[in-house]
Amino acid sequence: MSVKTLTIDGTAIAIEEGATILQAAKEAGVPIPTLCHLEGVSDVGACRLCLVEVKGINKLLPACVTEVAEGMDIQTNTEKLQTYRRMTVELLFAEGNHVCSVCVANNNCELQDVAVQVGMDHSRFTYRFPDRGVDISHKQFGIDHNRCILCTRCVRVCDEVEGAHVWDVAQRGAACYIVSGLNQPWGEVDACTSCGKCVDACPTGAIFRKGDTTAEKIGDRAKLEFLVTAREQQKWTR
Repeated sequence: MSVKTLTIDGTAIAIEEGATILQAAKEAGVPIPTLCHLEGVSDVGACRLCLVEVKGINKLLPACVTEVAEGMDIQTNTEKLQTYRRMTVELLFAEGNHVCSVCVANNNCELQDVAVQVGMDHSRFTYRFPDRGVDISHKQFGIDHNRCILCTRCVRVCDEVEGAHVWDVAQRGAACYIVSGLNQPWGEVDACTSCGKCVDACPTGAIFRKGDTTAEKIGDRAKLEFLVTAREQQKWTR
């Protein structure tokens, strides 16, 4: 196994070849904010919150999908990165309908947590107030597309952990949305096993359990982490 040596925020680190900058930072105890990243499933670099600066490269790189290289000199929390991250969160709030006071995930929302983390208390951008619709055709769960940030964690956990592939991404650009089955109502998709992994994977209140009201969605992160590593560790109980 080849080992790469690099520095993150001035700290020297050695890590196996093929690891990402995010993995290296985690091993070194350097926090980098994320939203689309979920331990145990593939990374896609969708949210751009984990952008970092690498000396000698004139663009910002997403830490979750960038592999470490020998001699990398990485900065994770410069003023430029803080500005970019705050702007990213402002855009996420402006492009959806994230009204925390009436959201099922209020006080248990990763988007809310990241907003606090980057110091975002309002958006400079014009709110779009989209009318995306809500699907409550499933007997146990619902999806409110207005709260979706298109992190695709539900898509990946359903495909890679449950093996059901109920979710996918339809359309492009501002018209993008998460689709169930072949653009069917969720409740009509036979492939859905009603396992609820997508509910636990969702970082906002977009996918929720029916009956939950304001601030009642409590995500079980430990359960999800257990599920995504169970096969690898041959450990089926916790």
